[in-house]
Amino acid sequence: MTAQPNERVILEMRHITKVFPGVIALDDVNLTVRAEEIHAICGENGAGKSTLMKVLSGVHPHGTYEGQILFNGEEVTFSTIRESEKAGIVIIHQELALIPLLSIAENMFLGNEIRHNGVIDWHETRKRALRYMAEVGLDESPDTLIKDIGVGQQQLVEIAKALAKDVRLLILDEPTSALNAEESDHLLELMRKQRERGVTMIMISHKLDEIEAVSDSVTVIRDGRTVGYMDTHQGPINQDEIIKLMVGRPLDRRFPDHTPHIGDVRLQIEDWWVRHPVNTERWVCKGSTLNVRAGEIVGLAGLMGAGRTELARSVFGRSYGIFESGRMLINGHETRATSVPGAIDSGLAYLPEDRKTLGLNLFDEIYQSIISAKPSKVTHAGVLDLNEGMQDAEKYRKDLRIKASSVSVGVNTLSGGNQQKVVLAKWMFTDPDVLILDEPTRGIDVGAKFEIYTFIQALADAGKAVIVISSELPELLGISDRIYTIFEGEVTGEVQTADADQESLMRLMTSSTSRLSA
Repeated sequence: MTAQPNERVILEMRHITKVFPGVIALDDVNLTVRAEEIHAICGENGAGKSTLMKVLSGVHPHGTYEGQILFNGEEVTFSTIRESEKAGIVIIHQELALIPLLSIAENMFLGNEIRHNGVIDWHETRKRALRYMAEVGLDESPDTLIKDIGVGQQQLVEIAKALAKDVRLLILDEPTSALNAEESDHLLELMRKQRERGVTMIMISHKLDEIEAVSDSVTVIRDGRTVGYMDTHQGPINQDEIIKLMVGRPLDRRFPDHTPHIGDVRLQIEDWWVRHPVNTERWVCKGSTLNVRAGEIVGLAGLMGAGRTELARSVFGRSYGIFESGRMLINGHETRATSVPGAIDSGLAYLPEDRKTLGLNLFDEIYQSIISAKPSKVTHAGVLDLNEGMQDAEKYRKDLRIKASSVSVGVNTLSGGNQQKVVLAKWMFTDPDVLILDEPTRGIDVGAKFEIYTFIQALADAGKAVIVISSELPELLGISDRIYTIFEGEVTGEVQTADADQESLMRLMTSSTSRLSA
């Protein structure tokens, strides 16, 4: 018999309207969340999901929006995050707010220190840290520095930090966007356990399979308005219906149809050896050899830490690791691009997986970001022609459908998906022959993904050679013509996409060539 939901309502947001200069971010949004459930919020990038949660958590304080918030049946008016946390509402943002050079325990109680007579009690701090770390399954010393643990473990630190604040409503914004499959499964199981212990959760996610796996109810937001609600106790979630509500139309295909027109080899990597930048005894690239042709989309598949990004960054101006040996040819000519500007001049472009750290300066306006990788293109007689740069940027804004009123808008005001489009425009502006796209659709909704897939195909059709690194095997199988697999820095396989499936790729991604041939 199906378990009945807890009918007690813990949160109501009524008629929430939030206006920024020239933009209505939220327009009469309503949200109801029952106690002890996982409630998913879905919507396209820029739909207003994160803005709604910032209203709830006090990032956008009372008085800056219209509407009413009721928590446990009482109206609340939060002016700061500290006030919402005191009430038991804690938000974990997509970009984790941890300090790398502090320990796990220090981060967990930062701003919430355990003191006796005005002095921090480090013994009690470590003791409580261990208790909450055990609750989330984090098997580390509380003295370990944040910089020395992976993103998946950092996500667990954030949840342990929330539990230490006696959280009653936990908001997770894209909690698995930077995690591998194993880490994602662990986090989803942790969410189920916290639900059983009485914690209510709101999850913002674009991963519909995860929403289907753990959520009890779903609210869909489109263009700042509430457009749909689903309750899993009334029947299974229909992913196609969610997509239809999100994008305002049926999305019959997750990947656009494409017929490749493949030409000569654009990029050739031969016997590429690179050492780890700190642990010099460790190889991050072990004799890697691969090629990409004009008009071809090549996928690069591997588990987290396999060496995909390390290979890409080492090729792109040797911006990662210690290069030992190997050859790189572009359009048949050997190149020794030993810097990022040299790589750009050679016809290479690299869209990084971390758009906010490596891809963008968030203080820039859109046009500044787009022209930043090659300002010489709009420089004449030593003078930067900003008018020409803005005209070029405006063309990319329209072509990529970047949601902004103009290219003079600050990049930090854009949603994650639109920021990703700006990074893509930035590298297209350099007129590359070869593009390496590292997790190009991470944290992006299905509608925006389809747009980016279409644009990637258009790049290939224009004669570019494209490498796509992705942790989502269905994505690689959906858009690639050919796929290379990597395991522990070694290229372990090359398959035509038509002959591949997830199982065969996973086998190549989890074994060295010596074991495969044994």
